[in-house]
Amino acid sequence: MLSETLNDRLEAYRIGQKVRGLRTAKGLGLEQLGDHSGLSAGMLSRIERGQLFPTLPTLMRIALVFGVGLEHFFAEGEVVPIVEIVRKKERIRLPNTPSGEPTFHFESLDFPVTDRRMEAYLAEFPPGAPASAPHSHAGVEIVYVMSGSLGIDIHGKRRQLDAGDSIYFESEFDHSYVCLGDEPCRALTTVTAEPVDGR
Repeated sequence: MLSETLNDRLEAYRIGQKVRGLRTAKGLGLEQLGDHSGLSAGMLSRIERGQLFPTLPTLMRIALVFGVGLEHFFAEGEVVPIVEIVRKKERIRLPNTPSGEPTFHFESLDFPVTDRRMEAYLAEFPPGAPASAPHSHAGVEIVYVMSGSLGIDIHGKRRQLDAGDSIYFESEFDHSYVCLGDEPCRALTTVTAEPVDGR
């Protein structure tokens, strides 16, 4: 059991947030990081949420996956605002699934930031493609449709958004996307990383 003083000092380093920042910047899920590091997804989740402080050997396993030294997790330095510009030519267009026919493509708008409190994407949904597989994740989501029409199925009910429309929803419920109509749909999606009301 850690003393309150030691616990406070460790919390100040925000080790869990730094681990999560490295993981999300690489686009890895907890299970994928577990496969690379030899640690369980459950343990990694507890580390990221600050419920467990990793031992140095455990932290070294994580550091090796991302090619950083242990000092990355303990550097304090001057507190400065995070400012990152992502140029259009720097973005990488990726399919929503690593295998099979993609149902949409997306580009990360904030990938250089390693400790994001939210994630933003530019997504394009081709006409005629099937709906994406239902999925859920902690936090909330805002979708703004830039062009075309988008169907969003949330908790078994479909909502249609046309150009200029936006929607805010709790993403802890199953949701999926599908292009409606004969034209491609382009949308800006913002996702928060934190659970809603501590759930």
